[in-house]
Amino acid sequence: MRCPYCSTPDCRVIDSRAVDGGRTIKRRRGCSSCGNRFTTFETVEQMPLMVLKHDGSRQIFDINKLLNGLIRSCDKRDKSLDSLMALAHNIEQNLRQRYEQEVPSKAIGEEALAQLKDFDQVAYIRFASVYRRFTDIQSFKKELDVLAGHE
Repeated sequence: MRCPYCSTPDCRVIDSRAVDGGRTIKRRRGCSSCGNRFTTFETVEQMPLMVLKHDGSRQIFDINKLLNGLIRSCDKRDKSLDSLMALAHNIEQNLRQRYEQEVPSKAIGEEALAQLKDFDQVAYIRFASVYRRFTDIQSFKKELDVLAGHE
């Protein structure tokens, strides 16, 4: 690893630890030439997961889009950003296990709903109202009944 301060190619690892649920290795490094310390992160490079949209088009899965939807559904719900990021990573991992390279967009929403059901029921209803495009109070009530276990 090249030092970002003096460009010396020889830097030693001072400390290593797993972060992000074991998905990333954080390394603290020290430069033998200038003495500065810096941190690097090592992750496994994964093949991009493609999202198959309703109209047949494809785009690369963007975990930030999912995270933004989760953040909006949990607005004012006393949920930490770390817990929401962990939830988003969990959803992505489940999708990667079920689908090799292409995931239907519907599967993303359904997986998010399945995990939100146990995570926060109010957030589940908020997410469902956008995802399922509730058009009237009856569709909203039907979803509440499903959540409450009446159906």
